[in-house]
Amino acid sequence: MSTFITVHVILSLIGIASGLVALFSMIGGKRPDVWTAVFLGTTVLTSVTGFPIPPFGLDPPRIVGILSLVMLAVAVPALFVFGLAGPWRWLYIVTATIALYLNSFVGVVQSFQKISFLNQLAPTQSEPPFAVAQGAVLLLYIVLGVLAVRRFHPEVRAHAFGPR
Repeated sequence: MSTFITVHVILSLIGIASGLVALFSMIGGKRPDVWTAVFLGTTVLTSVTGFPIPPFGLDPPRIVGILSLVMLAVAVPALFVFGLAGPWRWLYIVTATIALYLNSFVGVVQSFQKISFLNQLAPTQSEPPFAVAQGAVLLLYIVLGVLAVRRFHPEVRAHAFGPR
């Protein structure tokens, strides 16, 4: 594996892990500023660094990258510009959760391609184990996203990382 792809994979794993910490913190009603910054930064970098990886052209991985960047283009200003005020709170939670889900979706795809045990269960990724895994991941993020929208109500401030 090239160094570039290794960096891309590490960014992706950090993005997923920090995103899950941030999401669970929001479900607990806490404002996870550092975890959120790590999640957003590494997820943007994951999406951007996916584009120069061959094969080239508009393929499913690049479409997922574009969708992720669109979600992040809403999430980042919702947090850093609008400070989660009004509808920006739920817009941030929904778009950040979708970006996290998309990163996890690709992680499941890559796991079924690269891990021999999983690859044997679904070599073409059209078999039931792959569909069940992807369905479970989607359901998990829907539930977590709904819980976060219901439970995360931070104080509104002009800038997300300003004084409390």
